[in-house]
Amino acid sequence: MNTYGASLDTRSLEEFLEFFFESNLANEIAAGARPTPICIWGMHGIGKTESVINFARERGWKSAYCAPAQFEEMGDLHGLPVKMNPDPTKIGDQYTAYLPPEWVPRGEGPGILLIDDLNRADQRILRGLMQLLQNFEMFSWRMPPKWQIVCTANPEDGDYSVTPMDDAMLTRLMHVTLAFDVRAWAAWATRAGVDPRGIDFVLTYPEVVTGKRTTPRSLVQVFSQLTGISDLKRDLKLVATIARGGLDESTVRAFLAYINNELEHLVNAEEILESKSFKEVSGRIAAAGRGKGGTMRLDRLSAICTRLLLAIAGDRCEMPTELQRNNVVAFLTMNELPADLRFSMHRDIVALPGDRPSLVQDPVLARMVLKTV
Repeated sequence: MNTYGASLDTRSLEEFLEFFFESNLANEIAAGARPTPICIWGMHGIGKTESVINFARERGWKSAYCAPAQFEEMGDLHGLPVKMNPDPTKIGDQYTAYLPPEWVPRGEGPGILLIDDLNRADQRILRGLMQLLQNFEMFSWRMPPKWQIVCTANPEDGDYSVTPMDDAMLTRLMHVTLAFDVRAWAAWATRAGVDPRGIDFVLTYPEVVTGKRTTPRSLVQVFSQLTGISDLKRDLKLVATIARGGLDESTVRAFLAYINNELEHLVNAEEILESKSFKEVSGRIAAAGRGKGGTMRLDRLSAICTRLLLAIAGDRCEMPTELQRNNVVAFLTMNELPADLRFSMHRDIVALPGDRPSLVQDPVLARMVLKTV
């Protein structure tokens, strides 16, 4: 995949954008330097656009959007020409000015101008954008203070209908590549309210995200249609029709098999955290970890651990209850839980903010974790 810059997951991208934009703003305020624009590369449907929009929304920043692939002429960049006549009594005072297009940012930032699918534009439009990327202005208008420019682009590898950018354009931008990371996606999907059954499926079988028809975007589209179906197995024919409308056939087959054979084995995080008697769920967790012939199903146990960690990191465990502490310790001290999963869960919970690390303050658990080090 012909892309540029470091490969980052969604969480790392957000952290990098935070630093990068703060640096841009500091340089602009201190020295009047123009900001450096950034280009986020990645396959279709991975969440490039959504990541930028969410970044601005969560911080209360202004935002503006344009898709240069829709531009047909330079007027779409410069705006509408109008004749100015400040003093009709004086000959030769007339001149032509431009009314900026509607997508041009207005008012002081902080804000983000998102130039989406930059390399889907034709060569002439790309050349026209070079001045904007270099100087944050066109000859007809300029960006307001404290605004950032973020572009998105698809790989230049022959699988996409894109216009290659030459070195003169590439060097006007800072570059990163957004890569799919199943845990980062699951964290986002949990916050976004994606159907938990769909999240569990992707956590159990992350290899289904092929990057062709099955992408993070298409998965969310399909899962959103399944939310109203309470029993997926009962309505399997309808589920298959919906899934085939948006996903690769290999993914559809895996999802249908998951519904038939796997879904019933997964214990959700709420059951673990809030069970009045942990023994009620421990047997199901142990069963989930056993495959045919007694083989260990590490994929199932890993999915359960990830969903539990995401729940603990959310609002539910901001102030852990005694019941939640007891249940988390009981889960992590289960003999059926592999030592490496126990260690990574313990490490990740300890690193969480607030009182959440108190969930794993237990001497028996501490001794088990120390044996893994």
